[in-house]
Amino acid sequence: MRIVVAHNRYREAQPSGENTIVDAEIAQLTAAGVEVLPFIRSSDEIPSMSKSAKALLPISPIWAPRAQEDLSRLIAEHRPDVLHLHNPYPLISPWIVRTAHRHGVPVVQTVHNYRQVCSSGLYFRDGMICQDCRGRALGVPAIVHRCYRGSRAQSALMATTLAVHRGTWRSVDRFVALTSAVADHLRDYGIPAERIVVKPNGIPDPGAPAPLGDGFLYMARLSPEKGLDLLLDAWRRHPDGALGPLRIAGDGELRPLAEAAAAERADVTYLGPLDRAGVRAAIEASAVIIAASTWHDVLPTVIIEALAAGRPVLGTALGGIPYLLGADAPREPAGTGPAAVATAAPGEGRVALPTGVVAGEAGWVVPPEPAAMAAALPVAAAGAAEIAQAARLRYERTFHPDVVTKRLIDVYTDVTRRH
Repeated sequence: MRIVVAHNRYREAQPSGENTIVDAEIAQLTAAGVEVLPFIRSSDEIPSMSKSAKALLPISPIWAPRAQEDLSRLIAEHRPDVLHLHNPYPLISPWIVRTAHRHGVPVVQTVHNYRQVCSSGLYFRDGMICQDCRGRALGVPAIVHRCYRGSRAQSALMATTLAVHRGTWRSVDRFVALTSAVADHLRDYGIPAERIVVKPNGIPDPGAPAPLGDGFLYMARLSPEKGLDLLLDAWRRHPDGALGPLRIAGDGELRPLAEAAAAERADVTYLGPLDRAGVRAAIEASAVIIAASTWHDVLPTVIIEALAAGRPVLGTALGGIPYLLGADAPREPAGTGPAAVATAAPGEGRVALPTGVVAGEAGWVVPPEPAAMAAALPVAAAGAAEIAQAARLRYERTFHPDVVTKRLIDVYTDVTRRH
């Protein structure tokens, strides 16, 4: 099988989980015997472009002529079975779908964000969830609020691109939705359910989990949508030291918030940004990982890293987080009172949980509210050891590279057969 993997890399100065996932997926496919033809562009190329190439940049999200010519040559030379698209912006353009179809090549796209509808791709604006452009022929609110790169002109271009390519997206042969929440987003956009497959990303197996550490780890980009302020509000509702340590890792505009919390309380430590070895050490030192996103976070890689290390996760019930923790279809047995919801992970007895706290296979989810998070923190602290093994098992069954790579190859096989 011969696959073109197309991706516009985000700038290296802005660390991107999507870049990492695409690189890992190419390596996993190659190891499985698939011939991968990378069709990669990078936003880091823009400063060194010629004046004539830069002059075409404003229209490249709609139509990138050089990319279409290069792809046509690649297809003519190698005759691939499938084109697998990740991010097309700004140097590849969704037009690549039309180019592939013109050459008789079916297209699979992995959906990493909500950019079929939302110019920023986040469904998040001014510190809160926003879906003002949903259902509109043209995303005028995105233009008014400068949602793309803080520029009204660039927002107008992206909103126009999304309007022009509505038909392009609907012609994609198969969408890979990273979670059930992304599948819902695609169905709402008008994609038939039979053209959507839910297949999450996978990460390499780190090996047998180390014994549980203690306390909690919050590891994320320190920006408003990642919920650091939500977590700290919840944490302060408990006495200093009552929950064990809270370690905060990452960098971003809310770094002063993390530093202030560490100076204020003895049970909070700010680790700063970490390299890969530091990430693994921080996870192993902890008992529970926290994912406190206040937006519809598509697929936080830190959760998969936690599960691979046998660490349960306490997360907000938004975006892909419930799916990752096996809590997207929670069971609510009859006979529970209004003050509690009874749920259980596989193999456990029923446990009465505080209102709003739902147990999944590999952790707990709560509404994105400080009171709910505060109520869940002692539950997670007390229950971590009990479900650590289930967390690792969920990784092995759902997110291990052997599992996700086989599912992706099955998608390619089915698309080529139908095509």
